[in-house]
Amino acid sequence: MTPSSPSILLSPRLAGLLYLAVIGLGLFGEGVVRGGLVVGGDAAATARNILADESLWRLGIAGDLTMHLLDVPLIVFFYLLLRPVSPALALLATAFNLVQTCVLALNKLSLVAVLSLLAVPPGAPGALEAPTLAMGLINLHGAGFAIGLLFFGVTCVLRGALIVRSGYVPRTLGALLVLAGLCYLVNSFALLLSPTLAAALFPAVLMPAFVAELLLSLWLLQARPQALQEAMAARLRTTAA
Repeated sequence: MTPSSPSILLSPRLAGLLYLAVIGLGLFGEGVVRGGLVVGGDAAATARNILADESLWRLGIAGDLTMHLLDVPLIVFFYLLLRPVSPALALLATAFNLVQTCVLALNKLSLVAVLSLLAVPPGAPGALEAPTLAMGLINLHGAGFAIGLLFFGVTCVLRGALIVRSGYVPRTLGALLVLAGLCYLVNSFALLLSPTLAAALFPAVLMPAFVAELLLSLWLLQARPQALQEAMAARLRTTAA
């Protein structure tokens, strides 16, 4: 760690906790909220479910936005962690990650708009079309999610490659993160180019990504800060030599 690097931003245990929170919030939003309320191909049933449990839908949006807020300190952490290996590649991974977070945060406007559409009183102009339009917005959110994960897929590949080269984070975690990034890319391109193929691949295609990110977060939780910082400093001296 360089003298200008605030220690709180380079705390592996804090980063591990934040990473676990991000994973948990992501599973809650996609699996519990949208997985429980959205009925594929049935706009009317989806509208009824959302209106019957509007608080859960709003909680899902709040959870997603909290996830994106937590992404920001994690992005800084990984930049500081991997900068000793290659400042340029660490910065490139950071840029891709920032684009992903911005895309996904803005994408939540689609879910907010769903509530506005479904709030139209029965009998009012547009009430009959509201469920169909709301389902269109939910599908638009899914496409936006796939676009955001394209950038995160590249982020994972770059970070994984840097971890493999680092010498202070297990190489196995780096290799798994590269695989995770490739899985994100395959899943997103499949969603955008061939939804039928994407449905056949899901959820198996994302299991390597879940395993890689979970193992990385757990490793961060048990990492010794002082030993990690010393190894980073040694790597930085090697890079600068």
